[in-house]
Amino acid sequence: MNRIVILAIACLLLLPATAWSQTRSRTTRRGTQSSKPSKASASQAAEVKTEGATRVATQIKNLTTFLYLLGGVARDIDAQDRSGQSSPTREKNKAKLKSTFEDFRVGLDNLEIYFRNAPELQPYYVKLVGSAAGAATAEDQASAGHADQAGHTLLTVVNRLADLLVAMR
Repeated sequence: MNRIVILAIACLLLLPATAWSQTRSRTTRRGTQSSKPSKASASQAAEVKTEGATRVATQIKNLTTFLYLLGGVARDIDAQDRSGQSSPTREKNKAKLKSTFEDFRVGLDNLEIYFRNAPELQPYYVKLVGSAAGAATAEDQASAGHADQAGHTLLTVVNRLADLLVAMR
């Protein structure tokens, strides 16, 4: 019985010593980079994300203002087409309408390029893809004289941009 008590006391005394003996971390690190982003890169990523969201919001504002005004202009052009009237203002309005649709397509192309090239914005690029193609479709519809359809197509683009802003918050 004495041997068992002595052996138990010896184990109890040695147990904390063996636990302290392996204090060195066994993980290996390569290079000097840490796995956590630094505060500077995190703030830079936040700035890029804010800039991207601002650009999307600007596009939404421009598109919705244009769509509001498009209704009246399209109605006037359609009425003149039905009556067979040909006036210089009608042709000027059609040309201005076509160039505005083209400007939106170019702006959305640039926005897609900005999101694709910014690593911080690439996760959101998936929601943005197709916006410029939608604007190109609207541009084609407006060129064919279907301003009302073109406006509906631009509404789908606005919806896509709004969904993108929701995803970015």
